[in-house]
Amino acid sequence: MQRNLVSIRMPALGGQGAVTAAHIIATAADYEGYYAVSNPFFGAEKRMAPSESYARIGIEPIFDRGEVVYPDVIMVFHPQVITMGKSYTMPFYSGIKKNGLILINSEENLLSTEDAQFLDSLNVKVLSKDFTKFALEIAGTELATNMAMLGALFGAMGVVSKESIEQGIKDRFLKKYVASGGTASLDSAIERKFKKKLELIEKNLATASAAYDLAREWAISQGLEPFLPPPPAQEKVA
Repeated sequence: MQRNLVSIRMPALGGQGAVTAAHIIATAADYEGYYAVSNPFFGAEKRMAPSESYARIGIEPIFDRGEVVYPDVIMVFHPQVITMGKSYTMPFYSGIKKNGLILINSEENLLSTEDAQFLDSLNVKVLSKDFTKFALEIAGTELATNMAMLGALFGAMGVVSKESIEQGIKDRFLKKYVASGGTASLDSAIERKFKKKLELIEKNLATASAAYDLAREWAISQGLEPFLPPPPAQEKVA
């Protein structure tokens, strides 16, 4: 079912990169031609503490930057969001809209019978996959879990291309690297850091791309249509 606006809620644990994922999601959507915003919500800023991020993507200007109470999509970054209630919103699917989408970072089915029945009554599709394992296999680090999650999001939604995802990732990680114009030793140090950063980005891109393909295939099997119409035509600047 197509919408004019897709609201995304991302319950996660501190250190999983949900804030970064939200930023890249909005940036990639912007490169695709959509309007998009992202914002985080913090409680205790420490590793494994609950955290939450939000992103909104639409075909019209977006002015709302508050908490996403009624999401079209929920991305669960860690099983403990469900199993231990580490979420600012409980149950974790509270407010999910009809014909929505839930991505869960777990190979196991964590939904109770009652949860599954409720979500089924709203025609909410649920994709459960161990995206952390996915990240470890492709990127060699669990820190790429957020890349797998955002790749799967766009693959399932069918609205943002891999090219725009790549631009979003590069924008996030490369924008601070500029020519120093300084000493040779300083330039060499920047070059080494830049090379390492490029290698990391390539791994992140590979992870996002593979997760995109997996989710796209799943979405087609589920009969999911693109969540948004094509982006509005952008006016050309003379």
